[in-house]
Amino acid sequence: MSAHQPLDLPRWADLVVLPLVNLAMALAVAGVVVAGIGMDPLQVISLLVQGAFGSRAGVSYTLYYATTFVFTGLAVAVAFHGGLFNIGGEGQAMMGGLGSALVALALGDRLPAALLLPLMVLAGTAAGAAWAAVPAALQAWRGSHVVITTIMANFIASAVLSYLLVNPLKEPGNMAVESRAFPEAAHMPSVHQALGWLGIDWPSTPLNLSVLLAAAAVAGVWIYLWKLRSGYELRAVGHAPDAAHYAGIRPRRQIMASMLCAGALAGLVGMNELAGVQHRLLLDYVVGAGFTGIAVSLIGRNHPVGIVLASLLFGALYQGGAELAFEIPAFSRDMVATLQGLIVLFSGALAMVAAPGLARLLAWSRRARPAGAAHG
Repeated sequence: MSAHQPLDLPRWADLVVLPLVNLAMALAVAGVVVAGIGMDPLQVISLLVQGAFGSRAGVSYTLYYATTFVFTGLAVAVAFHGGLFNIGGEGQAMMGGLGSALVALALGDRLPAALLLPLMVLAGTAAGAAWAAVPAALQAWRGSHVVITTIMANFIASAVLSYLLVNPLKEPGNMAVESRAFPEAAHMPSVHQALGWLGIDWPSTPLNLSVLLAAAAVAGVWIYLWKLRSGYELRAVGHAPDAAHYAGIRPRRQIMASMLCAGALAGLVGMNELAGVQHRLLLDYVVGAGFTGIAVSLIGRNHPVGIVLASLLFGALYQGGAELAFEIPAFSRDMVATLQGLIVLFSGALAMVAAPGLARLLAWSRRARPAGAAHG
């Protein structure tokens, strides 16, 4: 197949088969690396899978990590469909967490959880969207590249959060850089608690009902992008902005819409991490989840279902990696980071390396099928 010929990959193969092939290639290379340092690759993979999915506690931790990655992965994907590369999920998540925390600290003693938690969700999405609106406006009206402006916004968000936690929001008498604890009404119920209300015994883990927010976000993004006219217009601008403008679609409006939606989604990270687990505002609670969301979106081919599967993969790597480090002390978290890096490499920079071979294989199978049927 010539390098200049378009690849004839069906959509199902592009969205499902190709990512699986890339993942298999990454795992194969990782196996070679593991074998090179004197470990059994099959044992390592077996322990990783067992740690992530071999117990109810392991599944809960995997889902807890995956919940955060769903939010940040969707934040990248929505912007991507609008023709933008959102690198600012980290800062948008920080500001979203700040918005949720301010509501919790200001109203936590006055409102019941049934009112307070929805207000925290609204505040988190609004703060994340507001933070994304600045680079979006600079892109739409000034042509400032959104990659540069969102990266810079990450540093500014970190500086703002540091100042607030060292000064106005710092808990008196506490040397740690964190706010005072949230009132009880601002605690997102854990899955352990929720299932306990139904009489179901479940291990106590960080998994909380933010996982339902993540499921709602996945469904909402799918409906928005593929079932609503506004989502069609956004995808049209992302695919062919000049043609969309000729058809009467306003690119500036869609740039703003895609980034506001992306920032709102990233802002929900605070509900999972702060309201659900930490119960206070911390300086480094995002811990790279915004950048992991880029890999999640790439592996998931910027589709909500693919992002769910990619989030589960990275959640399994985080949880399984922790179990590996416990079971095999020589297998450090750096090796888990290496495995993550290989997955990102094969799913991002080398995503299309296997595509020509896969296209030839599918074309051959289509030609062989009628011949076999005729022979029969």
